[in-house]
Amino acid sequence: MAEQPLPETRKSREVWTFLFLTVVFWPLAAIALVGGYGLVVWIYQMLAGPPTA
Repeated sequence: MAEQPLPETRKSREVWTFLFLTVVFWPLAAIALVGGYGLVVWIYQMLAGPPTA
C-alpha cells in the first residue's frame, strides 16, 4: 500500500518541531544534566569532604 503524502501544515509542524528539539530542547537538557551532576558532586563533597590522594 502506497503512503499518502503529508498535508503541508503537518510537514511544516514537523519541521518546526524538529528545529525546536535540536536548537532549544536538547541543548538545554544537556546543560541541565551536566549542571545537575555538578551540583550533586558539589553537595557530596560538602558532606564527605574533598577528594584526597
